Amino acid sequence: MFESLSDRLTGVFDKLRGRGALTEDDVRAAMREVRIALLEADVALPVVREFVDRATDRAVGSDVLRSVTPGQMVVKIVSDTLIEFLGADSSDLMLDATPPAVIMMVGLQGSGKTTTTAKIAKRLKEKDRKKVMMASLDVNRPAAQEQLAILGTQADVATLPIVAGQQPVDIARRALQSAKLQGYDVVMLDTAGRLHVDQALMDEMKAVAGVATPQEILLVVDSLTGQDAVNVAKNFTEQVPLTGVVLTRMDGDARGGAALSMRFVTGSPIKFAGTGEKLDAIEPFHPERVANRILGMGDVVSLVEKAAEVIKAEDADKLAKKMAKGQFDMNDLRMQLRQMQQMGGLGALAGMIPGLKKAQAAMAQNAGGDKALVHLDAMIGSMTPKEREKPAIINAKRKIRIAKGSGTTVQEVNRLLKMHKEMETAMKKIKKMGGLGGLAKMFGGMGGKGGLEGMLGGAGGMPGGAGGLPGLPGGDMPKLPPGFDKFMKK
Repeated sequence: MFESLSDRLTGVFDKLRGRGALTEDDVRAAMREVRIALLEADVALPVVREFVDRATDRAVGSDVLRSVTPGQMVVKIVSDTLIEFLGADSSDLMLDATPPAVIMMVGLQGSGKTTTTAKIAKRLKEKDRKKVMMASLDVNRPAAQEQLAILGTQADVATLPIVAGQQPVDIARRALQSAKLQGYDVVMLDTAGRLHVDQALMDEMKAVAGVATPQEILLVVDSLTGQDAVNVAKNFTEQVPLTGVVLTRMDGDARGGAALSMRFVTGSPIKFAGTGEKLDAIEPFHPERVANRILGMGDVVSLVEKAAEVIKAEDADKLAKKMAKGQFDMNDLRMQLRQMQQMGGLGALAGMIPGLKKAQAAMAQNAGGDKALVHLDAMIGSMTPKEREKPAIINAKRKIRIAKGSGTTVQEVNRLLKMHKEMETAMKKIKKMGGLGGLAKMFGGMGGKGGLEGMLGGAGGMPGGAGGLPGLPGGDMPKLPPGFDKFMKK
């Protein structure tokens, strides 16, 4: 997300960082480029004007121009301004109420409202341990109620039984009564949408809100519609007391205009961002993390959280024990590569890790980006169990068989074996130091966060090396194996 805006702004700030001193004209010229980048990203014109004026006023101050690193100071000012416009702080759902707390979902038809309802319900159940019931109030769209019931089955979340002919207000009353009797913590009401904002839609929502008295009224809008999304949000804000916005299809929004304009224009915080079609593809919206991604500074915190969800504790412990013995076979390498794929592949990782985005672009040009991960996995899958455990036995004949079986070349198989050899050598060096404990002592006996675990990226991480990613303090972060970048570029 935000790829085009991020690329433009990164280019502007790269020029500033390379300058030893900045004049006021330099700063204003850079801000003009920022203005153009924001307009091209489909950010609302009033938002662009206010953003650039505010950032310029701060950036031309004497503290910046006389700073030891004026370029970095300007970047920080733009970053701080971005965070302000995105909402300053992340906003959690307000569920502190006598159960059941009611979340009312509103929006236009086709914005992804019903799917988003199921995504949030699934998240509340799994992350917050809430007992959730969903109810569809959409009696206009064909099979809308059945769609929510199917999604409820997929997400393992209860849905209110369908009663044919019942109207939205009566469904809302029945949902609340049923939830109270069965001890539910949260009730999610999926209201009807229209192809455009009309008075009938607004009257229906007001009637439902009057009966349900929701703690949250969340507006779901499609971020790909850009300024239309902001206009829709503005119309809803004037009619219904919104408590937050959910932006869908953020994974396909390269410009980001809707996200940057939404809070400023409507005053409603962005609470969630939909990042894909799957029911777990939704993230809380953290303004500071999003600002860092836009400015190419990465999002290490989200990366660690994502890694913690993907990496199984037993796999991490098993690998840690093998590392301590200096062992590392093809099965271990395959596990690492699959973890990278589960975390979204190189494309997702590149946006979260500072400095990796440009490297990822080069990798994509040279080797097709994430396709290389698939090729590596295919080659390992073409090996016999014995070959995966003992790669040293792979001779010329076996290489030809592996290449044919995986649709690759013998040269690619050789590069894979070389990559594994480098990793195995790193494991043996750790063993000579006395295992993980010995390596920790060598670095001042620092354990846990900031120590060995931080350096290796956690128990599930791989030692860095030429192609390795920086270790994340205390995070179970799978790392690019030594030699992986060379493999991608050949």
